[in-house]
Amino acid sequence: MEEARTYEELRVGFTAAVSHELRTPLARLLALLDSAGLAGADHEALLAQAREQVEQMSELIDDVLFLSELESGREVVALGSTAALPVFEEIRDRLADSAERADVRIVLDANPPDVVVPMRRRMLHVIVENLAVNAIRYAGPGATLTLGARPNVLDVSDDGRGVSDEELPRLFERFYRSDRARSSRGTGLGLAIVKHVVASAGGEVHADVGRAGRGLRIRCTFPAPAAAARSEPGRSSSATP
Repeated sequence: MEEARTYEELRVGFTAAVSHELRTPLARLLALLDSAGLAGADHEALLAQAREQVEQMSELIDDVLFLSELESGREVVALGSTAALPVFEEIRDRLADSAERADVRIVLDANPPDVVVPMRRRMLHVIVENLAVNAIRYAGPGATLTLGARPNVLDVSDDGRGVSDEELPRLFERFYRSDRARSSRGTGLGLAIVKHVVASAGGEVHADVGRAGRGLRIRCTFPAPAAAARSEPGRSSSATP
């Protein structure tokens, strides 16, 4: 009974948080539609802003559904192993435009180059992309983002603005966003998803100061894979830029 009561409290709280997060872009969207009816309105600019709000709601819904999928046990996270470098390269190429706009350089550091991570490719992609997007959004112009991998370790770090000591323990809370992050786009679920996926794979995730005492580093550590685990096929690569 106690477990059921605790679960119900968490469910109600999560539902309320989702509802709150959806109200903000909905309210902005309604305001934009009202503005479109005014004389002399810049319809092209209003349409672009409305599209951003719809995309933000869609991103939030996708994140919530993914978390629900994990919690319902329908995803087997730590099934097999995946080569890290091909996933890094795919994410670097996918985020190249947004990184260029943010003036953030992406560096790949897989050692050895064929190092594998003990989880499914989709799950590894989710973790690395969420961490990379977070750094691109908040590290600041001129920062370098490093996607690193060692045996059973993912180490994604930047040398940008970083976060305060007070913020570090709260980074993985659902919907938590620092004062600086509130002014930019984001659902507040990216790092929560990372923590959930890593924990589901039997691993741990920690946040601390980045390299050279600057920025932010997110380190994910995993238990050694079973001897019988096989690496999922991936595009071969032997060098990083």
